Parts: sequence; C-alpha cells; structure tokens
Amino acid sequence: MNKDALADALAVRAMAWAFDAQRGKLPVPGDPHRLPSNVAVAQQISELGKLISELGDEVLFRTVNNSPGSATSRTVSSFSAAVRPAGEAASALGEVAEQLVFLEQTEHLQDRPDAQDARKAAGRVIDEMLETAYTALREAGDSLHAASTALSPPSSRFRAALGRTTTPSRPTALAVTARATTPTVPAARIVRSR
Repeated sequence: MNKDALADALAVRAMAWAFDAQRGKLPVPGDPHRLPSNVAVAQQISELGKLISELGDEVLFRTVNNSPGSATSRTVSSFSAAVRPAGEAASALGEVAEQLVFLEQTEHLQDRPDAQDARKAAGRVIDEMLETAYTALREAGDSLHAASTALSPPSSRFRAALGRTTTPSRPTALAVTARATTPTVPAARIVRSR
C-alpha cells in the first residue's frame, strides 16, 4: 500500500471516530424528567457544523489535488457520502433546540390543558429527533469505517489468521432443541451386552 492510500485511510478512519464520538454525546431520548439542556444541544450543533466543514475541506483538498487514475476519488466519495447524514443529524438537533426553547417559553403555562398537550407533543418531537440524529450519526460513522477498511484492507497476515480461527458457529434452534430433549445416561450406568 502506498503512503497516500494509508494517509487517506487514516483520515477517513479519524473522521469516522469523530462521528462515533458525536453519537456518544447525544442525550438519551425518552426521559421526560431529564431533557437535554439548550447549551448541550447548541454545542453539539456547533461541533457537527465543524465536522461538516471538515468533510467539505477534505473533499475540496483531495479534489483539487487529485491526479488522474489515483485512488483518491474513492476517498473523496467516502467523505462526500458522510455529508448527507451529518446534515440530517444537525437538522434534527436544530429541531430539538427549537422544541427546547418552546418548552422553556411555555413553562409558566404548564397547568393549562392546551399547553400540557403542546408540551407533551414537543417532548415526543424531541425524542423522535434525537433518534433521527443518532441514526444519522451512526450511518455517517459506519459508512466512513467501511470506507477506511476498503481503502486500507487488512494485511495478508491478518486475513490468514482469521482463516485459521476456529470460532464455533452458533447452534441452530433445532440442534439446541434436540440436545435438550435427548436423555443422557451417566457413563457408569452403560452396560454392554455380550
């Protein structure tokens, strides 16, 4: 593998890890008593904006410096493909921020039935958008991880070691059932006929 291909694979892998880290920072949806803070969501939107900008910089740099016939086009494609899910995650977090502001502005109205319904709906939207952001960040990270592996496939020694691995396959449900229903006889009780 040449030096440029290795550098590309490492850059793609580093970006994948950055998306994994962003996904790990997402608030957990579904807890009405622990809504994410406006500040935490705003910080994450800002960090995602920086990642999207970095993706754009990687695409631009490699497109400008791409020599005909090089493997760089695969790297450009890998970075470009991550832009859409990154944008979806940022958009979803923008919706979360908007709903949090709504909840903050209507807090004094929470005793009114119509406001209670609207606030519950805002909570559902927050959960849904957090799920959307999580899925989009996972998609971006997974596609970049796969691309980095394609750009820098495992060495032949590693592939050979995998081939020698004797990992037992998972037993089928039928085999487990047959094993569970077959009576076992203790070795001391086995009688041989003459």
